[in-house]
Amino acid sequence: MAKLVLLSEGYTGRTHELIAEKTTIGRVEDNTFQIADPSVSSHHCEIHLRGAEVVVKDLNSTNGTFIEGGQITTEGPLKPGQTLRLGQIQMRLEVPGAAPAPPKKVDSTMVMDKRGGVKLGDLEQGPRGAVDPKVFAKKKSGNNIYWILGGVVMLIIIGAGLWFAFHSLK
Repeated sequence: MAKLVLLSEGYTGRTHELIAEKTTIGRVEDNTFQIADPSVSSHHCEIHLRGAEVVVKDLNSTNGTFIEGGQITTEGPLKPGQTLRLGQIQMRLEVPGAAPAPPKKVDSTMVMDKRGGVKLGDLEQGPRGAVDPKVFAKKKSGNNIYWILGGVVMLIIIGAGLWFAFHSLK
């Protein structure tokens, strides 16, 4: 039976067997596999079993879904031994009796994601150090300005009503 084994500190050794055709993973309790970590979205991704194939589908997560370091925006296959990262949480797919997937080869002919990605020169420089906290930030909504403007208008209306009420009592 295929299972996901968590590798991240604080979650090391925790596993989840993939027994249903669809497994939902996220931070909130209504998911099949709950991972209560702030970098994991409330409904982060789905794991689909399609015969012998395991497919990961991102659910428009805030901090992204990555297979072997490559971000998936819709869905992608997850092979035995590969690492799946949800936000800052890493896990590995283990399937008893299956040969692990060969490691990814990186060379100068690879076409990377247009939104950025790893360049061959970046790999030769070694680790970059700590992760920038801005990378794992909550998405900002453009609706905040409307709430602020609505609040200001309400304060003006309430203020004018109070002023009118006090002046009519005199």
